[in-house]
This record gives sequence, C-alpha cells and structure tokens, in this order.
Amino acid sequence: MKIAILGTRGIPNYYGGFEQFAEFFSVYLVEKGHEVYCYNSHNHKFQEKTFHGVNIIHQHDPEYKYGTFGQFIYDYNCIMDSRTRDFDIILQLGYTSNSVWYFLLPKKPIIITNMDGLEWKRTKYSRPVQQFLKFAERLAAISSDYLVSDSLGIEKFLKERYQKESTYIAYGAYPFTNCNEKTIAQYGVEKDNYNMIMARFEPENNLDMVLEGVAMSDDKMTILVIGKHDTKYGEYLKTKYNDHQNIKFLGGIYNLDHLNNLRYYSKLYFHGHSVGGTNPSLLEAMASNALIAAHNNDFNKGILKENGFYFSSPSEVKNLLKSIKKSDNLQLIQNNFDAIVNDFNWEKINGQYLQLFEECSTKGKTRNKK
Repeated sequence: MKIAILGTRGIPNYYGGFEQFAEFFSVYLVEKGHEVYCYNSHNHKFQEKTFHGVNIIHQHDPEYKYGTFGQFIYDYNCIMDSRTRDFDIILQLGYTSNSVWYFLLPKKPIIITNMDGLEWKRTKYSRPVQQFLKFAERLAAISSDYLVSDSLGIEKFLKERYQKESTYIAYGAYPFTNCNEKTIAQYGVEKDNYNMIMARFEPENNLDMVLEGVAMSDDKMTILVIGKHDTKYGEYLKTKYNDHQNIKFLGGIYNLDHLNNLRYYSKLYFHGHSVGGTNPSLLEAMASNALIAAHNNDFNKGILKENGFYFSSPSEVKNLLKSIKKSDNLQLIQNNFDAIVNDFNWEKINGQYLQLFEECSTKGKTRNKK
C-alpha cells in the first residue's frame, strides 16, 4: 500500500507522542514492504528526504511566525500536497487543525483518523477555542472513513457522542533494559536519590500540583522537571518555585536512552496528565521500571490499574513523598513492565495498526456512502 501520515510535526521525533508513534510505525510499515510518506514541517531539524526508508515530505509550517494559527496553514499545505500523490491510505494523527480542511481531502484514499484525547477539555484554551475544538472533533468524527481511539474511554465517548464505532489501539513502548548509571550522572543526580516529572508545560498536566506538593514537603530530595519550559506557563512555574533549590527545570530532553535511564533510576516518577487517552510517557515510564505516582483519573487508572499510586491534590503529593519507598513496591514495577511486554509493546501496536489498514482496505471507503 501507498500510505501517508499527516498531523505531526514530523519524524524523527523532536516533539511529542504522535511524532514518536509516527517514527516507529512508519519505519515498521517500510520493513513490511509498504511505500510510506510522512509529512514534516519545513523547519524540522531533520532535512533529509528519507528516514530509514520512509519518504519525507517537507511542507511550509508558519507556526513559528503565527503561533497556533500557523498549524492550520501547515495542515492545509499537507492536505493539498496529498491530493497529488495517489495514496491508498491517509492516516491522520489528531484533528485539532486539520479537520476544518476535510472537504479538501483527496477522494481516492481511505481516511483513518486517530482521534487523540478530548482536546476541548484542555484548560489552556479559552472558551471560544474549546467550542471550536468540539466542532473540529465532530468534523473529524463524521468525515473520516474509520476512527482509532487510543483509550477505552475515548472509544466509549465516540460511540455515545457521535454514534461512531472506532478501533481501540493504545500506544506502545519498548521494554527498557539498557540501564547505565553513568548516563544520569551528567544530569547531576544519583541512583534512587531524586524524583522526576515529565510533561508539556500545560495546566492540565498538573506540574503545578506536583511541585506545590514538593514545596510543601519536608523532603528536600531533588525533583527533575523535564519538558520544554520556554513558554508563558513555564516562566510562571520557574518564577513561582525559584527559591526551591531541589526543583530543577531541565528543559526538553529528546534522547530516549537518557530519558529511560532517568526514569529507571528515579525514586518516584510523577505523571500528571489528566486529559487525553493513553499517554506515551506513561507507557515509557512503565517500560523503564519506574515507580509511578499518577494523577487520579480514569485515563491513567485504565492503564496502571492497581500498579501505581494516585494523587489529586498537592497534599496527597506531599504524603506520597513522605510515605513511599521504592524498595517496598518492586512488584508494582514488575507488573507494569510485564504489561508493556505483553500488551503495550510497539511490535504488537504496530501490528494492530497494520491489521486495521488491511481490513479497511478490504472494506473500502465509508465516506459519502448512503
């Protein structure tokens, strides 16, 4: 099949979960004999025309100039280019800024859309933007041939809200075994003597809640805060916790081996995400043998089940810091690692996507059918 992947900033990953998936899945498809194209922003760090056999199509992305509005122009450019390529399948990752162009999608290819999380619930958006995102979500749901949901909660939501069936496929992670204590030394920490949290600097990821709990605690163990923090919200948090020497903002780290080692050797890994489906960084923490404390919500509990600790306030974070010992919870760590091996490994996830593609190719298009 001739397959295109739209909706990301491009591969290899320098941004987030969809980009990580696009990188792994596109290479997997090439290895299985398919002709694959991935759209990249024109200013992506990787400027070659192929990546491990995947064809890279750079398109102008003015987000750097216009902010969020630039994403709509980038998606428009990608969709218009796709009309000239004679694809069999187009996989859209997310809908936020591409669904408004649904009427421009080429007619021949089958359109499969991963619906992401409930974007309109993100508190960083104003009420008018949230209303628009609800509209965009509806457009994507009704204009795609087939839908993918990355959590059972999203699958249920799509069925109830839009009467649309979707295929549940989670994200994946590679079991991490390449631990090297020397790797973490360059970040100024020692084995089991630091905590960490990693997330985009957005309110719904609850970095402030976790850091407030750290600030309240008598435990002065270092906590590493990993994520791109040169944003308005990032500046707010850095200013708020400037006097707390044990809170260290490291910025974004995109070396997966380094991240895995940092997670592996941490005492407690905080996962604050509260909106969306299966979050890739949660799976990677499980795969890295981290002991996880997650925000108390259905998305996180659906993955971790009883194999983690939960918090919903700074005081609960404070209590976890005081009471949890990693050495007392090795079975929880092992259970999560086993779940990656058995249920959330990339080989299985990639295989499920390819199986879906083959089934959709056999069934054919559903758009515009009466």
